[in-house]
Amino acid sequence: MSSKRRNSPLDRKHFAPLFAALGDETRLYLVTKLSDGSTHSIAQLTLGTELTRQGVTKHLRILERTGLIQSVRSGRETLFELAPTPLVELREYLTFVSEQWDPKLTRLKTFVGN
Repeated sequence: MSSKRRNSPLDRKHFAPLFAALGDETRLYLVTKLSDGSTHSIAQLTLGTELTRQGVTKHLRILERTGLIQSVRSGRETLFELAPTPLVELREYLTFVSEQWDPKLTRLKTFVGN
């Protein structure tokens, strides 16, 4: 992904829903839980939490709409797994943004004498 493309307004529109989805503590928990590389059922994702199955389902659907996770049917059960591509793209975007600020912060440090 070229830096020109990553800085386009169209690209920011692509990333905004991903950041919004990850801006919720419960969804961050679910992404972390799913980051182990295996599939998990709603029951497994709810186990050991105070979350209801309905609440977890709602958050999973939001994550699925953004492409951060995907669901697969296994018999009567729906299993969820992390879709790593959007997270890789987010990391690249954040690296791009960081690279824009690094020289500016270095100049500021030099200016203030630290």
